[in-house]
Amino acid sequence: MTQSTSNLLLIFTRNPELGKCKTRLAATTGNQIALDIYNFLLEHTSEITKGLRAEKYVYYSEEIWEDDIWQAKTYTKKLQQGIDLGERMRNAFTDGFQKGFQKIIIIGSDMYDLSEKDIENAFSMLNDHEFVIGPATDGGYYLLGMKSLEEKLFSNKAWGTGNVLKHTLEDLRETNYAMLEERNDVDVYEDIETVEAFQPFIKTLKND
Repeated sequence: MTQSTSNLLLIFTRNPELGKCKTRLAATTGNQIALDIYNFLLEHTSEITKGLRAEKYVYYSEEIWEDDIWQAKTYTKKLQQGIDLGERMRNAFTDGFQKGFQKIIIIGSDMYDLSEKDIENAFSMLNDHEFVIGPATDGGYYLLGMKSLEEKLFSNKAWGTGNVLKHTLEDLRETNYAMLEERNDVDVYEDIETVEAFQPFIKTLKND
């Protein structure tokens, strides 16, 4: 495996279906606008990742869709496997390391506040650190990277709560890890109401 392909980016995504994604956001906006926003976020994630010098695996939550924004020539499509988010992430990392990748990073698909440069910087940080983590404002994380599998990062976590980052950093306490800047992910209406990019969706909501 050449140096340019020793990096692997894992993108975890939910299948964008009405009433099944961004449910906390939908509590305020309604299901259709929440779905429109999620599709907008998926487009953003595709835009900032398609040019990265890394292999890219997209992991679907429910089923693999052949004809969507994740073009097969750029993204390898896979299905998440496991009973909870931790097990699903661990299995994805395990698969990547078994295939011989040296640096693996995982992101979600709902981060408007993330750029291609951020992901490039995270891969660079793994040159000098064993782990890299991007803290989210809600107490979770938006990015996790490593050079070897650390299974405890994926167990004994209350996924979706504000303690995930805290407990993950406790697991990393004795290791050499790097921290990215804190960023805002999109879970609830308050995460988007003052962000310019989302104003067309908010305007539609107010006009209904």
